[in-house]
Amino acid sequence: MERSMIGMSAQPKPPVAPVKPVTDDYFGTKVTDNYRYMENFNDEEVQQWVKAQADYTTNLLKQLPGRDAFFNRMIELEASVPAKMDCVLRLANGKLFYLKREAQDDVWKLYLRDGMNGSEILLVDPEQFKQETGKPHAINSFIPSWDGKYVMYAISASGSEETSLYVMDTQTLKNVDEPISRLHYGGSWLPDNQSFLYTRHQEMKEGMAITEKNQNSKVYLHRLGTDVEQDTLVLGHGVTPLVDVSTVASPFIITVPNSDYVFAVILYGTQKELDLYVATLASFNQGTPEWKKVCDAIDEVKLFDVHGEDLYLLTHKNAPRYKIVKTSLKNPDFSSAELVMDQSDQSIEIMVAAQDALYVLTSDNGINKVIRIAYDGKAEPLNLPFDGTVDFFGNDPRVSKNDARVEGILLAMTTWTRFYSIYEYNPKTETFMETGLQPKGKYDAPDDLIAKEVEVKSYDGTMVPLSIVYKKGIKLDGSNPCWLTGYGAYGFSLYLPYQHQDYAWYEKGGIMAFAHVRGGGEKGQEWYRAGFQQTKPNTWKDFIACAEYLIEQKYTSPAKLAGEGISAGGILIGRAVTERPDLFAVAIPRVGAMNAIRFETTPNGVNNIREFGSCQTEAGFKALYEMDAFLHVKHGVNYPAMMITHGITDPRCEPWQSAKFAARVQAASASGKPVLLRIDYEAGHGVGSTKTQRLQERADIFTFMMWQFGIED
Repeated sequence: MERSMIGMSAQPKPPVAPVKPVTDDYFGTKVTDNYRYMENFNDEEVQQWVKAQADYTTNLLKQLPGRDAFFNRMIELEASVPAKMDCVLRLANGKLFYLKREAQDDVWKLYLRDGMNGSEILLVDPEQFKQETGKPHAINSFIPSWDGKYVMYAISASGSEETSLYVMDTQTLKNVDEPISRLHYGGSWLPDNQSFLYTRHQEMKEGMAITEKNQNSKVYLHRLGTDVEQDTLVLGHGVTPLVDVSTVASPFIITVPNSDYVFAVILYGTQKELDLYVATLASFNQGTPEWKKVCDAIDEVKLFDVHGEDLYLLTHKNAPRYKIVKTSLKNPDFSSAELVMDQSDQSIEIMVAAQDALYVLTSDNGINKVIRIAYDGKAEPLNLPFDGTVDFFGNDPRVSKNDARVEGILLAMTTWTRFYSIYEYNPKTETFMETGLQPKGKYDAPDDLIAKEVEVKSYDGTMVPLSIVYKKGIKLDGSNPCWLTGYGAYGFSLYLPYQHQDYAWYEKGGIMAFAHVRGGGEKGQEWYRAGFQQTKPNTWKDFIACAEYLIEQKYTSPAKLAGEGISAGGILIGRAVTERPDLFAVAIPRVGAMNAIRFETTPNGVNNIREFGSCQTEAGFKALYEMDAFLHVKHGVNYPAMMITHGITDPRCEPWQSAKFAARVQAASASGKPVLLRIDYEAGHGVGSTKTQRLQERADIFTFMMWQFGIED
């Protein structure tokens, strides 16, 4: 250990960031920011400092003992399964569209096959875009026409999520028409299979504020074979008096196969609750849609689906764990909607209206159940292949042309210790059949791993679920390296599928722990709102309680514990280590929101005001100040070692958030432990990163933690 430390300390340290204080007054509270200038991220001085930091980090990590071994082992583990499948969509005519990444591939590719056992056709290979531009590309989404003759696919470069929409003829394998840039959502096919709807960001012009970038999106209708710039504007701010669309809202038009209706959906930033309107397809095709309002955000509807003339709505109105109601499409009335499924002890997460029944996914601390509700009202729980986490795949609810009914549902199942398999439920036989779409691999379900579910008492007595995964035979003596992660935002539940690469950590005696803190969706709407704006401190206090539990139960010790938070989880890990730096040896903020009071000044900030609040109000400022890790860093404190990671093209959380936090901790920490800024110049928020990029980052994190734990292998 000492030899490697001497070698690494010999390399020149990166430059210290200049201090240029700026003081703001928020409702009588003065706040000084020493690194405000970094928000001008394209400034040459800032870029030189960031580049020097990134180069220093890269060179140091390359010298860490065992780093290459970690990476090579993860490559080997990933290659142990011939291919990975994702986003499987089955049409009524039996055609399957899906993403697949073979063992030798670095990116997901789009495929088509005719039936479960049909021959496979490669449609889109993002590597071709890389060959043309030199930049890695990724498929962000795809949507086939109802007959499968065409497929639209969205693609972006270097993780930027600056997406363009292409349309391919699946018979000729040629793109048709010109790509559509500035894509916000794409899209929905109309029944003629020749036209579709998409949502597009406005074009940024000189003089516009950067915060306007994601505002004033509009919905357009495109017909194949026509000029994109002549597409018909059909929905947006001021387009029709029948649908209220503010400039900060995101409008979409959704079509449903075999339905005589179209739907206008209005979303407000990251808020899940939607405004919903319905119009007949006939009136829409005539160019004069007669929109009727179904519900708005105060009705707290999260999802909808359609069967015949019935509209199903998933809502938490007076039901914090959600309920399902239905109303008529001809005369929609949310206030008198019929109850289909009431809330229970389990939280309802998803519903899908298949051809034969409504399938409902519920969750109880991460263990999912599926309820099948026949359209005659009979409800019954399905006997799943095993206890675990379920993800519904797309299934076309129509009747196919040969009158063979596409019944049942496709779903994927996984656990903390078992890679997912894809199953098909047959309602006639009431059985699940493994489809074989996902190939098997040697490390799919190692029999030497244990997953343990516990509940931890937080500071206020609230019981917080904690999932702990480790290899059989470890001793609970406080000596084990432990990686604790959490999120706690947007009502998202933290249930990550088992990944082959993580077995490299378990092989080294490592423990992974997942804290299901307030602010997530594990226990429904109340759990979410208990870590929201003014109640946000519960999020990191729950995380601290989970760290204390792992130490008290001797899974690990402060000298062997790392905490991680990603994106909005940057608030969690940033505030956990600024409040209790003694609990952690290492902190890993990844693409994190580290400077919360400045978030609303960014392109994605306005979208997030509904989640985190705004400094335009005193209550909003106070809540954001409490969330702000950057402003809670104090001089002379012994902070943990840190690796702060970010992608340079991140559109969701600006990379200067990480740069400012790194500069502040480097200047303030008295521990002498390294504070590294790891920058990926060909990545963004993580969306679209290649397999190599992900494994390189994971290897860096694993090795950095082991180094700081004093474990050299």
